[in-house]
This record gives sequence, C-alpha cells and structure tokens, in this order.
Amino acid sequence: MPPPRTRGKALRHRLAELRGPDVPAKALDARALAALAANPGCERRAILDGAGVNKAVLADALGAPSVFGQSQFAFMRGNAFEARVKADGGAELLRLVHEKLDAGAEPPTRARVPGLTAVGPEGRAARTALALREATGAAAWTLLDHPMLALDVAGSPAFLEPDAVVVHPDGSWTVVEIKSFPMLDGSADPAKVGAAARQSAVYVLALEEVAARLDPAPRVRHRVLLVCPKDFSNLPTASAVDVRKQRAVTSRQLARLTRIEDIADTLPEGTCFAPDRPAAELTAAVESVPAAYAPECLAACELAFHCRDRSRASGAVTALGRSLRAELGDLTTIDEVLAAAHGEAGDPDDPAVAALRRAAELRAEALAYHPEEPRSRQGVLDDARPEGAPCR
Repeated sequence: MPPPRTRGKALRHRLAELRGPDVPAKALDARALAALAANPGCERRAILDGAGVNKAVLADALGAPSVFGQSQFAFMRGNAFEARVKADGGAELLRLVHEKLDAGAEPPTRARVPGLTAVGPEGRAARTALALREATGAAAWTLLDHPMLALDVAGSPAFLEPDAVVVHPDGSWTVVEIKSFPMLDGSADPAKVGAAARQSAVYVLALEEVAARLDPAPRVRHRVLLVCPKDFSNLPTASAVDVRKQRAVTSRQLARLTRIEDIADTLPEGTCFAPDRPAAELTAAVESVPAAYAPECLAACELAFHCRDRSRASGAVTALGRSLRAELGDLTTIDEVLAAAHGEAGDPDDPAVAALRRAAELRAEALAYHPEEPRSRQGVLDDARPEGAPCR
C-alpha cells in the first residue's frame, strides 16, 4: 500500500494547505483548548483548530453565522473587576491565595511584582520563564500579572495568557483565574465553574512545561484559585478548585491533537477550508470531517449552528444532548429510537429498547384515557370554591 500522503510532507505544510495558502493561521488560546477537551470526540474541531482555521469566518461562509463570544458589556465589567482585584500590588489577591490555598505560610504583607514586558509573544514567554525561575529561588510571595506561557500544540507553540500566577514562599506555583460571574453564598454556576476549571487546566499544563525545564522542577499546584464577585457586589471572594481531572482530560486531548495527521490522511485530495472557496465546495470539505455535535457546543464553538442543522437533518440523537445519547446505547438516530419504541426493531433484551417500549405503552394508555363526563372549567372552579364564598 502507498504511504499516507501526510507522512511525506511536513505536518505544518499539510495544515497550511488545509487552511488555504493565503489564509493566516488563527492562534489557539486557552478557551479553544478547553473547548477541545470538553468535546474530545469531535474530529472536525480538532482538525480545524489544529490547522488554525478561523471558525467564525468559516461559519459565515457556510451561511450559519456564529453568535458565540463575549458581549462588550461583560468584557468591560470583567476588566473593571480584575483591576479591582489586582489593585495595590495585588494585596487582596494574595490575601485570598494565602487564605484559601496556603494558610500555613507567612502572610503576604509585601509581594514582588516583576515586570513582564518584552517584544512579541516569544519574548514575553521567555521573560515569564525567567521571572518564574527568579521568584522560585526568592522564597517570597511573587505575583506575575498576565504572564505569557507557551504550550506545544500539534508541533507548534500556542501562547497563553492567564490572569495571574502566584509563586508561594515554598517555591510552588498557583494559577489564578478571575471571572466576573457572581459567587452567591459561596457557590457559583456549576457550568461556568466547569468552564473556568477546564481553562485553568490548560494553564497548569503550560506551567508544568516551564517547570520541567528547571532543576529542580518546582511544584505546580493542581488546585487553582477562582476569584469572583461576592453575591451582588463588586467585592472579590474566592474558592479553591481542584483541576486534576480537567488537566488529565486536556492532556489526553492534546496528545490526540498532535496526531491530527491521522485525521488529515482520511480527507479527500485537495480538501481546503479557505472561506473564499465556492459554498458547495466549502460545505463538502467541512462535511468530509466527522463532527460530534451536542447542545453544549452552542456555548463553545463557532460552527455550532452549522453542525446543529446537519445533526437535526440526519436525525442524530446527539442533537438532544449527550446524556440522552448515553442512555440510548446503540440507537443513534431518532428513527431507530421510534422503531424500537413501537416494537418494529431492536432487541427486546436491550435495557434501552425495553425502557422505550414501556414508555410507549404508558403514553398510549395516557392518550387513551377519557373521563366518562368531561367537566367544564367552571365546574372545576366551583368545586374548588370554599362553601359560602361569593361567585365571581
């Protein structure tokens, strides 16, 4: 058999062909990497993100424009809250880190805040690595405000910018994520906390790559600090979030992403996702890569509307949610589900098929039930009226 096409070419060259010869690559950020980890079975997103395709522009070209993104109001509110948290040299932020993560250490009465300015992302990443090395040996509280970290993704660096990284007096490192959604009575929206945890796990992985280059390697803490407004005020409060599970999932997904040449080998010759291609050709290129749509994609992917339309047209049960898909086992389409429920197909010993048939029987019984004398709405109201109460 002939060798795979991509083995004879550099992976970067192959990805540039998929993106389009004159189309600049869109850099991956922590949000994109976290979204990949949240839907690891989607080959479409993996190849598009690996090739640096701008999915928002691609969605426009496909006729399914995306509304995914953060509003300008939320962006401004988040910046204002972050500035408040980091005021006075990050005194309040370091107090929260000490209280929630390292109460046994000396209180941070005075912290070091090194400058991280440099030319370009590569320069900033190098300056951040140097500052981390110096802070580790200083045995003092150190706050790195918007450091730049580099994470290897598919053979090329992705530059990531966490809100802050704190170096403890014992030399360990903690990621700090600042969000503008409220924390009510000590808890926040679980979906938003989960998204923040996945994003923080990406930063933890990038920090571990920096730590691995030092001797001895500092400890990167797997409990990150999530800072949010307290209740309905603008006062900061915080919670420690364990991201070990999210880190493991993200690490596996990145390892899978580094083998995107396997996905590229399955694509037809000449496949290109350049937005200036004819609509029919562009649609065929996108559809040549399998997707794993779920309603959660609407909050994380620019192509969600396009994939949702295709999923609904094919009758895929994933369009109704991942939890339902997991309950249905081998039944992957709505037609198969209905056939199993009506006894036209499916193994009666399959628990999913048995449950569907029982549900269909109960529904039929409910629809067949008719009271002997249907009562009017007024009659029901009269019976509910206390004796002696006036009629209205």
